[in-house]
Amino acid sequence: MTEKLYYHNPYLKTFTARVVRYLHHDGHPAVVLDQTAFYPTGGGQPNDTGTLNGVVVFDVQPGDERQVIHLLRAPLTQDQVIGEIDWARRFDHMQQHSGQHILSQAFEQTLNAQTVGFHLGEAVCTIDLDRAPLSTEQVAPALRQANQIVLENRPIIARFVEPEELAPMPLRKMPTVDGPIRIVQVQDYDWSPCGGTHVARSGEIGPIQIVRLERRKAQTRVHFLCGWRALADYNAKQQIVQSLSTRFTTAEDDIVPTIERMETEIKALRKQIDTVQAQLVEYRLVGWLDSAMPTGPWRVIALTLDEYDLAMVKEIARRLTERPGVIALLTSHTNLVFACAQDVNADMNAAIQAACAVGGGKGGGRPQFAQGSLAERSLIQTALAAAREILNPPA
Repeated sequence: MTEKLYYHNPYLKTFTARVVRYLHHDGHPAVVLDQTAFYPTGGGQPNDTGTLNGVVVFDVQPGDERQVIHLLRAPLTQDQVIGEIDWARRFDHMQQHSGQHILSQAFEQTLNAQTVGFHLGEAVCTIDLDRAPLSTEQVAPALRQANQIVLENRPIIARFVEPEELAPMPLRKMPTVDGPIRIVQVQDYDWSPCGGTHVARSGEIGPIQIVRLERRKAQTRVHFLCGWRALADYNAKQQIVQSLSTRFTTAEDDIVPTIERMETEIKALRKQIDTVQAQLVEYRLVGWLDSAMPTGPWRVIALTLDEYDLAMVKEIARRLTERPGVIALLTSHTNLVFACAQDVNADMNAAIQAACAVGGGKGGGRPQFAQGSLAERSLIQTALAAAREILNPPA
């Protein structure tokens, strides 16, 4: 059994210990110590990292018989070790985990929403609630209450109790282990069974911020950040706001109205462009039809239309093939659009398949209309040649 020093003092950064077992675990050298300050992965919280006598500890896992297994980047030969944990990582985990307890209690009190899952990720943490959907406006009171508890700097006390001592405690959730239970209490606010590491006072958690709400069937996944993570996120977003304010030459409060006005103007301009483009296409149709190359009983029109988007290219193909006997082989950048008139006995799907086969692309469609894309623009002529072979009219 490894004595878990992080239960006694989660702020312990260095410690001495004795190696009681050398082993290989998951293909890596590893050791078990008589005591450790390294927290192993469990309860939604990731493991600590650090060093033992300078050798990197990259993973820590719970083992049999209440042992803690330290996975190493290189073998360790000394029996006596000095351990050093990555304090920045540890304190970050303490902030996130303590913040989760407070935020979960806030959801329960303001929304009657129970926490059914928790994950402490490398970049963001999540709480799964048993209610959906939930909006930003609905969770706002919970977020405000959680930050109020943080600002009150309440003591957070962790201790082991016997099962018979649990009855008078207003536990937010029931324990899932037997024997002595570790209870983490946020003074006069939250009581939860938990084996993780926590700060000593709520003020150390720092700001709590919800960054995303994700509906997952009957549950809502709340993405949140605490402490230094929340501050880093705020600073990054503030830089974006300042950049937009400078770019649009407007006050920060006016950024959204400015963007909304620009979106309205862009939509109007796009509508005008579409109208002008349609008029231009109508004008150019005559010239394109005149450029058709007679191929047996058909007229083949091959055009490169890089100035048009794919939707317009498809519309041009439709307009061209309203005329009898017309086959349209149109390209735009790496896109191919093949179409034929109703009276043309040709297979556009077969033609597009042949073109894509030599052009390293993919595509398909119907006998009268098909589209595809090539791997490179330089292959267009090779692809068109392959298509023309398929489209040779009957003698």
